[in-house]
Amino acid sequence: MNPFDDPEGTFLVLVNDEEQHSLWPAHLDVPAGWRGVHGSDTREACLAYVEEHWTDLRPLSAR
Repeated sequence: MNPFDDPEGTFLVLVNDEEQHSLWPAHLDVPAGWRGVHGSDTREACLAYVEEHWTDLRPLSAR
């Protein structure tokens, strides 16, 4: 199974310099240009965090 789709997995919420959010499997290294802002938590909890905090989907440079 793809670790990004694992409903039982543990995830982080990452944010880049453009304030775009991403779910990331907690067992993988955080990629360059991203930083963790939430987790390690369930997929559902991370999705809820993203829904609450990423309210403007445009990249920061386009706002």
